[in-house]
Amino acid sequence: MRTASITRKTAETEITVEIDLDGTGAYDNLTGVGFFDHMLDQLARHALIDMRVRCKGDLHIDDHHSVEDVGIALGQALAQALGDKRGIRRYGECALPMDDAQVRCALDLSGRPYLVWEIEMPTQKIGTFDTELVREFFQAFSTHGGITLHLHQVCGFNSHHIAEAAFKAVARALRMAVETDPRKSDDVPSTKGTL
Repeated sequence: MRTASITRKTAETEITVEIDLDGTGAYDNLTGVGFFDHMLDQLARHALIDMRVRCKGDLHIDDHHSVEDVGIALGQALAQALGDKRGIRRYGECALPMDDAQVRCALDLSGRPYLVWEIEMPTQKIGTFDTELVREFFQAFSTHGGITLHLHQVCGFNSHHIAEAAFKAVARALRMAVETDPRKSDDVPSTKGTL
């Protein structure tokens, strides 16, 4: 079973994350940040990863700690669920169009975290949500998930569409990368023998 459960508690947030990499994309995410919940739902649905997230954060300050810390916990859950990464495809990619926006994602579940972020949000807010937090989430997720993650905006003028295209592109690339490779289901996908 490629599942994981993470609990993270700090002075700023209290988080539980449960994931199943071999799910159907079922989701139940409640962070207190409406737009972020919507993005997590997209991540689960399009990655076909069952996901349940609960976060109680210091929203009276702002959304930053909640969004970043969920990224940390979700990255940790992904790393835990993958284990030694035996049999996975490892790499994933997607060019995701959403109306005016297109975002390209390429990722490697290498164990070597690195984020390339070439996305510009035209506005500072989507509703009450700070658009800079999209990058903060993916930075935390890639760092704690051990993911080399490249995100490039091809086009787009609507911040909501750009953000959603980014989450969906990562989801589709992640779906590809965590799938079992039927030709090498018993091997770690590296010439080093470990990831």
